[in-house]
Amino acid sequence: MIFCGYNLKTLYRAFLKKLLLISYYWPPAGGGGVQRWLKMSKYLPEYGWTPIVYTAQPKNFVAEDQSLVDEIHPDVQVIRTPIFEPYGIYAKFTGQKKGSSNYSGFIDNKKPSLTKKISLFIRSNFFIPDARKFWIKPSIKYLNKWLRENQVDAIVSTGPPHSMHVIALALKKKFPHIPWVADFRDPWTNIDFYQDLKMMPFADRKHRRLEKQVLQTADEVVTVTWSWSNEFKELSGGRNIHTILNGFDPKDFEHFKIEKTSKFIICHLGSMNKDRNPANLWKAIKLVLDKNPSFKNQLEIHLIGPVDHTIRQNLQTYGLEAYTNFQNFIPHKEAIQFLQKCQLLLLPINDTPNSQGILPGKLYEYLATKIPILALGPLTGDIGTVLNEMKYCALKSYEDLEGIENFIYEVWNNPQEAVHDINKYSRQTHAKDYAQLLNSMFQAKKQT
Repeated sequence: MIFCGYNLKTLYRAFLKKLLLISYYWPPAGGGGVQRWLKMSKYLPEYGWTPIVYTAQPKNFVAEDQSLVDEIHPDVQVIRTPIFEPYGIYAKFTGQKKGSSNYSGFIDNKKPSLTKKISLFIRSNFFIPDARKFWIKPSIKYLNKWLRENQVDAIVSTGPPHSMHVIALALKKKFPHIPWVADFRDPWTNIDFYQDLKMMPFADRKHRRLEKQVLQTADEVVTVTWSWSNEFKELSGGRNIHTILNGFDPKDFEHFKIEKTSKFIICHLGSMNKDRNPANLWKAIKLVLDKNPSFKNQLEIHLIGPVDHTIRQNLQTYGLEAYTNFQNFIPHKEAIQFLQKCQLLLLPINDTPNSQGILPGKLYEYLATKIPILALGPLTGDIGTVLNEMKYCALKSYEDLEGIENFIYEVWNNPQEAVHDINKYSRQTHAKDYAQLLNSMFQAKKQT
């Protein structure tokens, strides 16, 4: 529509406030790290904010998903700059084949070699805060110039990798008038594998110093679970930390329909490292097989994502390899389509001391399917806060062999949809929450 010589859509865009998003993960990168801000940027324009994404030129992504490119909002501007990453050197040193993926979370198909142990030591002590550290200085230089020539109303850095926060920290010192949100999709020094990094005391001190600087300098800090908010509050000296959960995109499930099949398909999406190896789950499946011969003709186990060698060993121990299909990665849209065939979805939470706050992003997409979920993890953690209000979804401790076996049998013997209200976990709802936070910062800065 044209009004007084102006296109109304152009006028609307002119009134949108601008958000500079600093993110390493952006399509065509695939995997869980992309979803939060791809989806957030998709809905933020509805609430008055249009993101400008600063990201790296595509290189060395764990997974690539070209289908996600189509989901980028047409008003989103993407700025890409070159990045040096040491993975080529790492691959040569450890003897990996060219093009091999470098998975996080210590996933491996065999015991770590001496060269991999040395590589981990080097990475832990000299690549601080992470292997993207070489992108920090070039990014600061580029964005210093860019921000002098372009106006934005807020900055969001999202990590990990936490190098994104270090970039934003430097920009805040140069442009103190621009509100900055540090968005933590995972903890920093409280991450579950932090103690496995073989750090020297100086490296640990540097991590903690950088983390504290980010937490105390950012105008606002956001994370994705309630327990992590409490942890960051303590680390920051008591400041208010906002919890804006991950979620599901309703548009991804507009045509979702559970298919009727003669198979009983148990599925896990995403990586399974050694800390997510549910040994009693495999044992429980074996017990159901032994007690119910007809189950043998129906059972299929699908593990979609990188899998640690300990899981393969357990499957072999309990005679489940013949029932198991392994797929390294499939695009997000294909993964959701595959879930239509499934009868039970697995959600093992890392079996580590600090697992109380872990809420995997895929949880919300699992819930959107209304397929029964079997989660394994701490009964008093945040996962319980979500699942305890859901019907036909179970949370069991890793040690509860009988409970795991009984729930698998119940879902197989009496299939039902998991009925629940999950609108509060919509990505659109969370984008509205984020916009409200950004608006409050924007108004506060206008008044100073």
